[in-house]
Amino acid sequence: MAEAESPTEAFKRATAATVRAIAEREDITVTYGAEPAGAAGTRLRLPLPARDLSEAEAAPVRGAADALALKLRYHDTALHSKLAPSGETARAIFEGIEQSRVEALGARRMAGVATNISAMLEERYRRQGYEHMSERNDTTLAEALRLLTREALTGAPPPRSARQVVDLWRPFIETRIAKDLAELSRAIEDQSAYATAARQLLTDLDMDLGESQEGEESDNAEGDSENSEENEGESEGGEGKATGSEGSLEGGVPEQDKDGDDEGGAEEVAGEMMPGAGDEDPGRPGRPGILPRRSGANDDPAVYRSFAHEFDEVVEADALCDADELTRLRALLDQQLAHLQSIISRLANRLQRRLMAKQARSWEFDLDDGMLDAARLARVITNPVYPLSYMREKETEFRDTVVSLLIDNSGSMRGRPITVAAMSADILARTLERCGVKVEILGFTTRAWKGGQSREKWIAAGKPPNPGRLNDLRHIIYKSADAPWRRARKSLGLMLREGILKENIDGEALIWAHSRLIARTEQRRILMVISDGAPVDDSTLSVNPGNYLEKHLREVIADIERNSPVKLVAIGIGHDVTRYYRRAVTIVDAEQLGGAMLDKLAELFEEDTDRAAPGRRRASH
Repeated sequence: MAEAESPTEAFKRATAATVRAIAEREDITVTYGAEPAGAAGTRLRLPLPARDLSEAEAAPVRGAADALALKLRYHDTALHSKLAPSGETARAIFEGIEQSRVEALGARRMAGVATNISAMLEERYRRQGYEHMSERNDTTLAEALRLLTREALTGAPPPRSARQVVDLWRPFIETRIAKDLAELSRAIEDQSAYATAARQLLTDLDMDLGESQEGEESDNAEGDSENSEENEGESEGGEGKATGSEGSLEGGVPEQDKDGDDEGGAEEVAGEMMPGAGDEDPGRPGRPGILPRRSGANDDPAVYRSFAHEFDEVVEADALCDADELTRLRALLDQQLAHLQSIISRLANRLQRRLMAKQARSWEFDLDDGMLDAARLARVITNPVYPLSYMREKETEFRDTVVSLLIDNSGSMRGRPITVAAMSADILARTLERCGVKVEILGFTTRAWKGGQSREKWIAAGKPPNPGRLNDLRHIIYKSADAPWRRARKSLGLMLREGILKENIDGEALIWAHSRLIARTEQRRILMVISDGAPVDDSTLSVNPGNYLEKHLREVIADIERNSPVKLVAIGIGHDVTRYYRRAVTIVDAEQLGGAMLDKLAELFEEDTDRAAPGRRRASH
């Protein structure tokens, strides 16, 4: 007799059938997992339903399924790509408005779909902490516009958890785009006309659509950074990543500090001087000469320099945020980790097994004392007085290791990438600590958008040509190598804070992280860089050659790889880092980050597994 189908399996089967019916396609494959809902062609990924699924828990899963199905049915990807703006902020808003269109078409025709999508949005904004947000920024602007568009198309009010955010933006938005919202409602059935109305909406909001590059000092700009776009005056740098039909349902755009002020008392932090701040730093033996050089404003423009170092800072994560806020952010991160516990346990155990298996354990034999060598047992019996029948395990080199994770904290990492990076760093720190390996977790960004105090000083100096790097660096220590994970765990939540993620100047961040490792005494030192784009800082690139930051990054990487004992490895999220780093891997989805980190670390440890001395037997495992 066949075993009865479980309620969860029945729910999954019914949901998959509903997806195919709504999308009107039989070739759709539906899978379930701990990752957020997303799509790749006709392959849909839905959140894994709980074993004891209640109606309240089922509705958000159905809502995610309905949203993906509606996009497959009503959305033309090629047309969308043709009409979408290239400016990062504008494109993210354009994506959200289009998603509202396809969801509204389903909600207008099917009451059940409307209920499910409302439940999905409520769960999403609650999980992202929108009910606690009290400031306006680019992230909340994109979501507020999406929800106001949904309201105009369906009459549905914003979800309760996001209502405060929408109310913050409503007076600012509705006075400018009331006519545009009405036009969107009239054009809802025609994607092309709807996109035209959406672009007009963005224009009325003074958004940069990105069709032309406009820099404040465009006469001095020589070309573009390879994957950079000049965004609107207040928008962030970083490699744009819009959420398209092939992506996740996690929308949003980079967080932005509107007025560029520092968060939570950062001004009082007397951070250490940035590497290279002095003119005379000869370095130490074995240390590559990769420090940035300071020169006069009229020196060779090809030589990397910084216009001002005094505004740079190296700061502990807990100094950028008060204790209560840090506790809330850590709770938000734990909430993200909760539904991944089974995956986390498997990943941590797998990593621990692989790394422990790489220990270069070896034994010394034929000794006068130690453990009795079982291979010499017959000799001991036949000749008990024979002295050399003992062995001793050599001390392993494995534990003399430090790993530094350098995480890109630029605006383009907002949303799922930075959340996954924080989770992966958390898992890795816990696991390596179990293995006796020290781990430090670092982040790099800037203190302000569009240059900050460095740019103000440059303007006050009369805007001398070729000023070099023209923004204030912020390098963040989330966990030092000597701090136990339990003491630093709260600090990782800071990556989820509004306004932390700004611009990325990778070359100097790499120098900083490398200098910290070089100062360590461990024999094996590993630096792992996690990034999703080439270095971008609008202020610097507007008054220097277009490849200024990228060229410096390449020089720094080449110097470390040639001259340094530090092993350098990079993981690119949706960005090809293999063209920069010798040891590198590029992943398409942020969800692959944990596995990629595991594999690259295991490869590095693999390089040292054959170092046992000749004639000595390796220990068996």
